[in-house]
Amino acid sequence: MLVRLVKHIHKRLHDQANAALKPFGLNHPEYNLLMMLYGTAGDGGLCPSDLADAAGEKSANITRLTNGLCERGLIARSVSDADRRKLTLTLTPKGEALIHALLPDICDLLQLQVTHLSAAEQTQLERLLKKMLAGLGDE
Repeated sequence: MLVRLVKHIHKRLHDQANAALKPFGLNHPEYNLLMMLYGTAGDGGLCPSDLADAAGEKSANITRLTNGLCERGLIARSVSDADRRKLTLTLTPKGEALIHALLPDICDLLQLQVTHLSAAEQTQLERLLKKMLAGLGDE
């Protein structure tokens, strides 16, 4: 029963996020990648394998997603300064502008999704989900 509830919650959250992101021309996986790169803006970006690990995505899917984001000018690929054999992905000014445009809508959605839970319930749910995730181990 618990796993089924988690699946239903995941689907609804994912669907709501996709609906909120559609006017910006993004889907949820693309948004996640952009936000991860946004979080590393001053650190020189991420290599595709680090992005795959952080996103929990397969490398083939990361390649497909990043190809699309590069084609739209939202992220850029460059050779790593530390290791010329590696690529680094960074957010472009256009990508950063898109994030700034969509953040108010996403923040409103995230707040709406948990508004029926008290602060204590949100903290408890976060703790329990982290415990469950830790118990599942790495893939």
